[in-house]
Amino acid sequence: MNALIIFLVAMVILVIGYVCYGGWLAKQWGVDPKRPTPAHELEDGVDYVPAPPYVVLGHHFSSIAGAGPINGPIQAAVFGWVPVLLWVLVGGIFFGAMHDFGALFASLRHKGQTLAVVVAENIDNTAKKLFCIFAYLTLLLVVAAFASIVANTFVVSASAAPATNLANEQTAMISVIFIGVAVVYGFVTRGRNIPGPVNIVSAIILIVIMVAIGYNLPLMGIAISLDYDTWMIILGVYILVASVAPVWILLQPRDYLSSYLLYGMIILAIIGIVGASIMGAATDLQIPAFTGFVASNAAFDASTGQQLVDEAGKTITNKAAASGFLFPALFITIACGAISGFHSLVASGTTSKQLDKEGQAQPIGYGGMLIECVLAVISLCAVGFVWSKYAAGGYASPTAVFADGLSQMLACIPGLADVQGLAYALLILAVSAFCLTSLDTATRLARYMFQELWTPVDKKPEELTGVHKFMANPYVATIITVVIGIVLGMTGYSIIWPLFGAANQLLAALALLAVCAWLGNAGRNNKMFFVPMAFMLLATLTSLAITFYQKVTTIMTSGIALAPVLQAILAVLLFVLAIVLAVKGVKTIVATAKKQKASSAE
Repeated sequence: MNALIIFLVAMVILVIGYVCYGGWLAKQWGVDPKRPTPAHELEDGVDYVPAPPYVVLGHHFSSIAGAGPINGPIQAAVFGWVPVLLWVLVGGIFFGAMHDFGALFASLRHKGQTLAVVVAENIDNTAKKLFCIFAYLTLLLVVAAFASIVANTFVVSASAAPATNLANEQTAMISVIFIGVAVVYGFVTRGRNIPGPVNIVSAIILIVIMVAIGYNLPLMGIAISLDYDTWMIILGVYILVASVAPVWILLQPRDYLSSYLLYGMIILAIIGIVGASIMGAATDLQIPAFTGFVASNAAFDASTGQQLVDEAGKTITNKAAASGFLFPALFITIACGAISGFHSLVASGTTSKQLDKEGQAQPIGYGGMLIECVLAVISLCAVGFVWSKYAAGGYASPTAVFADGLSQMLACIPGLADVQGLAYALLILAVSAFCLTSLDTATRLARYMFQELWTPVDKKPEELTGVHKFMANPYVATIITVVIGIVLGMTGYSIIWPLFGAANQLLAALALLAVCAWLGNAGRNNKMFFVPMAFMLLATLTSLAITFYQKVTTIMTSGIALAPVLQAILAVLLFVLAIVLAVKGVKTIVATAKKQKASSAE
């Protein structure tokens, strides 16, 4: 595997995909650049706030990325680099980017409301309620997991190594500075017609200054040293405020500024790939092209293929790798690197309420997903560069693989050998920034879903009374979401986390189904959705069936325990939910097609 050739070929294919397939979709769906967007028609200064395209892209990309496009390809690398690369490119262009673009466009044509409203208006109200409940529970799990991940990158522990504590203090300090500066930036730029180049340059300068200050303050003894529970409570208060505050105060400026940190990470990674390849260090990576249709997360010696065991004779587990059958494991694991249901909630939840012009839906919705594909390819190059250590189970997480692989690549460049430690820290910081932006966006999205669950299709929020009015109140919805999410993150979300991958991809299948039904009802071409939604539904149902079988087997052999019982029950519930919504959606699509065929025959 030659890292540079893989990267360049992937870039060319993604650009062609954007121009050709993305452009074709825009024409088929009738994207109208002159049509007013909900951000202008319903502008309220809180959720509906039009912004320049580069600001909206910053928010959208920062929110959808999370750690998914990094973790997924690295975990799936046990199947070899060929299947991972093929799914990232094919899945990204024909599945994920269309999914994100479609969700964003459908929301724009439904007053910037979420996919739950699209489901209600194009399938039925029962489907809407089921979709709301499922999406809300999925988002609660995202809030719990991402809050826990962020807290762990901030925490200072007496049992941790001094270097780890220092790195966490630096990450926490930079993140806190980011939030403070973002608020000031939001007020300063609000209502001012600042030229795009000036805005971009000032953002980059601020990023450099904030990172420099936050990185060095802990070295001078000025640090925020708190334990896990304290950070979880602080994060709870933060997302409580962030998810109800007007988007121009924090969400837009913070995500916009953070996006340049993330773009910088990508540029740094590309420099590493190019430099290491020119120096001959990344021209023949040892990662296999294909390892087989079944993969194991057991650690092994990359040179001999022999499994590794510890002193007690037990097989060492590779904590950064996935396991299982190629189908469906590859397509569930890679997730954000090719297609992710969470993206549809971001696109239809926050992004659609900020879009200045409808013509920007393609570069932000379709293009934003392809940027994630680029990051996924970079992650594949990173794991390929440290394949021997990865295969031997030498990493505690995929994030560590990503940071170590790219920092080692950079160190191969003459004159940069001493920056490996700094590069590693900055890459970890960037991943933490991904998670923090996704955290408060997920909280706001959960608030939207909770409110729409209590708002009947035929009523406006101001027309609600009684319990419906109380539960649909944005502050009540946010408090309930934050309390449940943070408590779950502090107690035991890991018990049900193994089902998140399947739940997330089920959400993607349902989002494809919803947009397909709407386009059919609108008289537009929706046939490009048939294969992706059927494939994702099949992959998800297969994964849930395998999970149920494995958990029942565990219960029968090891006795009743909370985790396998709960996972088995949830797998059945998700399976039934998927079938019910799929049947309803397919009936709608078929009925619409028959009506249109009969109408055209007349």
